Amino acid sequence: MKHLNTVPRPSQKRIALYVKPAAERALRAGHPWLFDQAIRHQSHEGQPGDLAVVFDGRRRFLAIGLYDPQSPIRVKVLQHHQPATIDANWFADRLQAAADIRQPLTTQHTNGYRLVHGENDGLPGLIVDRYADTLAIKLYTTAWLPHLPHLILGLTSVQPFDRLVLRISRNIEALTAQHGLGDGLILSGDDLHKPVIFQENGLHFGADVVHGHKTGFFFDQRENRARVRTLSTGRRVLDVFAYSGGFSVYAAAGGATSVVSLDASAPALEEAKANFALNPTHTQHQTLLGDAFDWLEQLQADKQTFDMVIVDPPSFAKTTAEIRPAMAAYARLTRLALQVLEPGGLFVIASCSSRVSPGVFSRAVTLAAVDMGRPLTEVTQTGHPLDHPIGFPEGEYLKCIFATVH
Repeated sequence: MKHLNTVPRPSQKRIALYVKPAAERALRAGHPWLFDQAIRHQSHEGQPGDLAVVFDGRRRFLAIGLYDPQSPIRVKVLQHHQPATIDANWFADRLQAAADIRQPLTTQHTNGYRLVHGENDGLPGLIVDRYADTLAIKLYTTAWLPHLPHLILGLTSVQPFDRLVLRISRNIEALTAQHGLGDGLILSGDDLHKPVIFQENGLHFGADVVHGHKTGFFFDQRENRARVRTLSTGRRVLDVFAYSGGFSVYAAAGGATSVVSLDASAPALEEAKANFALNPTHTQHQTLLGDAFDWLEQLQADKQTFDMVIVDPPSFAKTTAEIRPAMAAYARLTRLALQVLEPGGLFVIASCSSRVSPGVFSRAVTLAAVDMGRPLTEVTQTGHPLDHPIGFPEGEYLKCIFATVH
């Protein structure tokens, strides 16, 4: 691929690292990260993507991974316990293992899903999302640049594609630009001037895989959307933080009488309208543009109520310091949502903050409901779908509560 002609080639000289006892224990347990502060000796300096071999205090092999001198996570571990040659065959085997996990989705009228979920699939700092015949690769570290040719070769054999799009995390955009690579670059296939259409549980959606948030769609909520579909018959539904209308479309497909999609992004709501057009129903659809907190207060003042309220906010706690305000935000959203929810209605609220545990999240939501005199009866609490496996503690982030309200 011509766009990859300027990326550096992997160094033939591996870096030897010796680490502190706590890091030895973590690596033996299979943790995918080695932090810079855990390194007690290093053979030589390296470039992003050089292979680093980690040894214990007795010079025994612990792990091998991608060296990243620009990150406090100095090594993204590819292989634990046993030495390995990291080449095209290794990448093909790891990609095939990831594809095998997702195989059940291909029998469910679904061709849009996460094919590689970073560390949790043994490929730290790398995301690969499938949108029908288009694949989107997202990089969170420049350590992947020297290995892109081998990675793409593996993708070609495991999941053939017509188009390959490169997405770049903001934190490394300036560094990748030095190699002529930018966010949204099409590495292979025709240019894109419209959304890519894909299928999920028999429904159709469009995604802007070149400019859209993340890679264009949130696949992690697929199973929760499907649950909403089974519960929405005859209900008036409010979808808060609707983005491109995933939950909204599923609610309409399930027989909701009306759906209101609320989001602060005008382009996202236009995508929601387009997704409704891809899945015609008799459901009345309305969009509300603006801040979710403000709109919920306004709806309550206008005495508008709903039979189902879905709240799927962005991550409120990206750092430890943000945990406390995040919990306050979840509690406030719960109170505001319940103010516009009819007695006996269904409340759905999710959190994608990895720093907030399922138990802490559930308690915050439950207590907020009790405090306002509208206790919840939990129907179920869900976690990750199969294409977002959890491979280490920090990899768990998604939780969603389904509950009825008194």
